[in-house]
Order: sequence, then C-alpha cells, then structure tokens
Amino acid sequence: MIFEEINSFIGDLKKVEVSNERKAILQPLADYVQEKATKNEDIRLNFICTHNSRRSHLSQVWAQTMAAYFNVKNVTCYSGGTEATALFPMVATTLSNTGFKIEKLAGKDNPVYSIKYGVNAAPIIGFSKKYDAEFNPASEFAAIMTCSQADGGCPFIAGAEKRVPITFEDPKAFDGTPQQAEKYQERSTQIAAEMFYIFSNIKK
Repeated sequence: MIFEEINSFIGDLKKVEVSNERKAILQPLADYVQEKATKNEDIRLNFICTHNSRRSHLSQVWAQTMAAYFNVKNVTCYSGGTEATALFPMVATTLSNTGFKIEKLAGKDNPVYSIKYGVNAAPIIGFSKKYDAEFNPASEFAAIMTCSQADGGCPFIAGAEKRVPITFEDPKAFDGTPQQAEKYQERSTQIAAEMFYIFSNIKK
C-alpha cells in the first residue's frame, strides 16, 4: 500500500539510532498509543508547534505513515499551532523528495496540500491552522508539543487526554542558506526514525 520509495526509505531507518535519552522522551507517547490500541479505541494525535509550519506537519505526516506501515489501527494524526501561518514550502519539497505524492489543492497565503503515502491511502490534508481549529479533534486526543516555545507558552490544551512534550530543533534556522535542503531532510529523517521507533513497538 505504501509507495515503494517511501517503503525503501523506511527500511533504511532501521540503521538510524534513537538515543536512550530520546527513547525516554518518546515513551509517554508510545504508552498512550499502546493503551488505546490494547482497548481497540480511536487514537487521535495532535502535533502542536507555534506556527504549524514545519515540525508539527512533519510529525503528523510521519506518524500517520508509520501507523499504516506497522498496521496500527484507528490512528488519525493532526497538527496545529498556537497561531496559523502556512505550511512552509520546503516541508512539502522534503516530503516529495522522500516519495510522498503532494498536490496543492487551494490557497495562496496558506495553501492546502494533499499528501499521500500510499496508493489507496486517504490523503493527509496539510495546511496551517490553530491547534483548536474545527479541523482538529476537540476531545479524547494526545497533544504532542513539537517545539519548546509552544510547550512553554501553551500550558493548557483543552480537551487533551494527555500532553507529551517531544521537541525538535527548528530547521527554519537554515532557511535561505546552502544547508537548507540538507537540514530539512535531516529533521524529517529524525522525526521519521522516532515515529518508526514508537509504532514499531506497539503490540496489536
């Protein structure tokens, strides 16, 4: 079901080491997913950053893809920000370079993208929105804080059953530099490897 290029990329993630320090940070999310999977309940994951432009989108896309790859059922992934801006184009380019099929559906200032990881998979709809937008769940979800600014500045997420800080360094620091593409790919690979670690350990 998953596109061959993405399948191959995921296969190579087995060589990417997740440190014990990061495993400890990821464990509360793994525990949440496992508890829901054991009870055969819906698993709603909302990845939250300040601008919902980079890290939260990468996390949403890779978590949804890994859930499909490891056949963890009833998983729906979302993303949002403490404010809405736009999905940064380099994120779409990075995912496209990894094998995702991406189509711009609408919009100019805050474009809406269709992001597909598999032939028969429903597309992930990517655009910038606030974490409590109507597009996102209002209750019974885990709030995963992907940047320290959002984690510190947003102490309460209404409706969240669990709040998990899993912060990533912002590739935005390299925008407009010769290292931009490399650093976005590096961050995408890290997020993919960590979502691989979480979902590969879920017992069904």
